[in-house]
Amino acid sequence: MTDPTSRPWRDLTDPRRAEATDRLEAGLKEPEFKNLEIPEELGTVQVVIDDHKIKRYAFTHDDHSSWHLTGSPFEGKRIGHAALLGNDLVQLFTLVYTASQVVGYHTEEQMWFDSPAALDEVVTLHGTYTEAYRRRGEGYVVMEATATGEDGRSVVRHRGVEILKTTPGAIGGRGSALPERRVTGEVPKDARVVDTLGSDARVGDVLAPLHKTVTAEQAAVFSRVGEYVRNIHNDIDVARAGGLRVPIVQGQQQFGVLAQLLTLRSGPAFLTSGWLRVKFLAPLKVFEPFTSTGVITAVTPVDNGLRIDLEVWVRRDTDNRLITAGWAAVTVPAS
Repeated sequence: MTDPTSRPWRDLTDPRRAEATDRLEAGLKEPEFKNLEIPEELGTVQVVIDDHKIKRYAFTHDDHSSWHLTGSPFEGKRIGHAALLGNDLVQLFTLVYTASQVVGYHTEEQMWFDSPAALDEVVTLHGTYTEAYRRRGEGYVVMEATATGEDGRSVVRHRGVEILKTTPGAIGGRGSALPERRVTGEVPKDARVVDTLGSDARVGDVLAPLHKTVTAEQAAVFSRVGEYVRNIHNDIDVARAGGLRVPIVQGQQQFGVLAQLLTLRSGPAFLTSGWLRVKFLAPLKVFEPFTSTGVITAVTPVDNGLRIDLEVWVRRDTDNRLITAGWAAVTVPAS
């Protein structure tokens, strides 16, 4: 096990944690593009999927499924949410870089879901910065990371892209510079709306939407306010210093909502065969209502069922703007 005061998994009940944060960050690097070393090992830590961790995530996403709180289809065990470890993987950079100095901007997130993590399981996380490049005057860094169960199986795999240090208010909303596979978020008016992705799935079907509003409290808890970390998601002063009027919802939290949507629509299959990749196009402020959904783009027979490919997205309800968009896939039973 890792030292319980190590970033970012220190004991949240320890009253010394604020002092510990300052002490631990004293020997870390400033999160500047010039300080990157590619490839750069970020380290390995162990995380316990305990009751507090599951319930905290359930609060931040309004996802109180019985799978997480009582029992699941996986041998009746309580399991973590599909994207429960997403933020832990993103935060691996804090093993090398000072978290309190980061005013970054998450631009892309991708995860492969291989198996659920069970209650009280110890999961090992490992991450590496694998690539760095400059584009449109900003310095980008790519992280690849894994979460491995106690028995050595893969739980999830992660690839994320982030602008290491910037002014979020100046770049938020300008969209992606890449024209690849544009997701428009438009569907035919007569498209069939489906609650479940099953053997009758067909191209053009639209996922029954998921409506959400992330409160300031939910965003703050998700973005580590309990560890005395200040950022543009949990502190209004830091947000305003970054050119924002109010805190914005972390991209990884929006990613978790899409993972929740896909779990609801495809069932246990998403936790064992799911894939989700999104680009963050525009910021979402706390307390702004939004809707997530998607459309089936391909249905392909495979050895163990049907592979369903989708375009997925999030729209702000206030102006109908597309703020997050991407692609997903899951293999469901053929019958």
